[in-house]
Amino acid sequence: MADAAVRAAGVADVDEIARIQVITWQSGFAEVLPPDVLVGLDVATAAEQWRQAIDLGRASVFVATEGPWVVGFCTAGAAPESESAAANDVPAKDAATVALVGTVLVEPRWGRRGHGGRLLATAAKALQAGGATRGISWVPEENRASVGFFRRAGWVPDGVVRTLDAGGRPLREIRVTGSLDLT
Repeated sequence: MADAAVRAAGVADVDEIARIQVITWQSGFAEVLPPDVLVGLDVATAAEQWRQAIDLGRASVFVATEGPWVVGFCTAGAAPESESAAANDVPAKDAATVALVGTVLVEPRWGRRGHGGRLLATAAKALQAGGATRGISWVPEENRASVGFFRRAGWVPDGVVRTLDAGGRPLREIRVTGSLDLT
């Protein structure tokens, strides 16, 4: 394998991040998202959203590279209190130090090379440096690859679920949680 690394994303990375998001969702989420939602994904629209996210800096965005190629990305930041609350909306006792990993995606052709693990570990280290004590993430319950990825990192479902509207079809997500000490 060529040199693999993770670094903070910059505005110059938004086109690749958007391309990776669209191609990964279209190939890896076909079992959980309706076909019309997947077909409707637009790289230019996604790139603009990523540009704004990076410019506003509300969360950290990291990219995984292999040699000169951007092969995946991850977003992470402080979790809104509502994201870490119990199923009955009671705030978590540690809500002020809970981090949210919004997404970890690696383009399928670059999968199984450790990029996802490196992305999560880098994000976790940055979150710890910012005072976070544990992480959470929402994963489609039906997406076994994503659930398995977090389980291998030691993150487990905590019993909280939510259902989103995915183009007129319910999308059930489970919340996983775990340690940010992933080194």
